[in-house]
Amino acid sequence: MRHRKSFNHLGRTRSHRKAMLSNMAASLIMHKRINTTVAKAKALRMYVEPLLTKAKEDTTHSRRVVFSYLQDKFAVTELFREISGKIADRPGGYTRVIKLGKRLGDNAEMAMIELVDYNEHMLSEKAGKKKKTTRRRGGKKKVADTVVAETTAPKVEEPKAEVKEEAKAEAKEAKPEEKKEAKAETKAEAKKPEVKNTDDKKEE
Repeated sequence: MRHRKSFNHLGRTRSHRKAMLSNMAASLIMHKRINTTVAKAKALRMYVEPLLTKAKEDTTHSRRVVFSYLQDKFAVTELFREISGKIADRPGGYTRVIKLGKRLGDNAEMAMIELVDYNEHMLSEKAGKKKKTTRRRGGKKKVADTVVAETTAPKVEEPKAEVKEEAKAEAKEAKPEEKKEAKAETKAEAKKPEVKNTDDKKEE
């Protein structure tokens, strides 16, 4: 029965479990990812993440506390020099557990535990993704959206007004010339002499 069982003992004594988790944490810090069983990966995550948080503050006290857990000076150096700079802006959740399927020998569930900031493939995918936009039905658009669209839309200059003005100017220039030609024609018609009909006089 699981009465008040707050963590997995992993079938080991306290000293054995502590030594195993210390060794696994040092390996994770040095290699950035390790393969193990799902149960051990979850136990390691609870063990190593407080140490990563402690490494954000690079003081002698922090180094001594972390060394008391890891018992590996090379892992402590790597943690405070390299890893602490990468995880500085991350507020927790430094590790990721990815299940790999079952082991052939004893059918145990296997997993890979890794440091989140060192998986370059997943970081590049996240950077390349576009932001999702919410889709709405056409008839239920908000008034605010339409106002924003109108204000943000680039203004297109209307060439029609300029064409109309040019056409008016040409018409004005052409009208006086046409008037002059019409006046000249009327004057020419007025100057022509009237030809009298001589046939009518002969008949008389």
